[in-house]
Amino acid sequence: MIGSTLKADFLADQKKFQRVRTAISEKEAVVKEKLNSENIKHDELEILITVFKQEKQLEIYAKNKNDLEYKKVVSYEICQSSGELGPKRMEGDGQVPEGFYFIEKFNPVSNFYLSLGINYPNESDRKFGTGRLGGDIFIHGNCVTIGCVPMTDEIIKEIYLYALFAKNNGQERIKAYFFPFRMNDESMTKYKEEYKANTSLIIFWMNLKLGYDKFIKNKRELKVSVDNKGRYIFN
Repeated sequence: MIGSTLKADFLADQKKFQRVRTAISEKEAVVKEKLNSENIKHDELEILITVFKQEKQLEIYAKNKNDLEYKKVVSYEICQSSGELGPKRMEGDGQVPEGFYFIEKFNPVSNFYLSLGINYPNESDRKFGTGRLGGDIFIHGNCVTIGCVPMTDEIIKEIYLYALFAKNNGQERIKAYFFPFRMNDESMTKYKEEYKANTSLIIFWMNLKLGYDKFIKNKRELKVSVDNKGRYIFN
């Protein structure tokens, strides 16, 4: 009973904000239709987000609570970019992070319309980074960015609703996997050659590819930990 109250309070609190009410009014039917087409119920929804920097795509994977495997339900274009391929390692570098994160903030009154904050820097980032690492990395609207993932306001309304429904259903950590590019074998061969002078970056990408391959094969949430050198471990 306590859990139900907490969930209801979260949704009710979000509905206090005009932009959330607008998103629900304009996009709820669109989101539900996409979920229904995959036999996913919005009141049992859990989601997972993937971001591909080079391709400028953000994808929403979804499932019912009791399902094991996610299904890709929609792919959106990221409307601007900053920085270059490679992880974020310091404040002010303009880089979009690369790695395995989760959504930790819902901001219904963002300067960028609506926004979802990720938990950058994570444990791996802190192991690799030096000095001030920065923070405040968001998936947001307004189609402008320095180091974030910007969408149009129309699209962020939908993304925010997917996350809102999932959070309201009790999904505490909505995972967000940030990749430099689609890490299939062909792309890896291409970028390993292009960045061959940067050995440490190639090693980092090979580590990310382990998680990429496992998720693409199984479509299941990854169990991720970080070793004492900052490398991701996929259990």
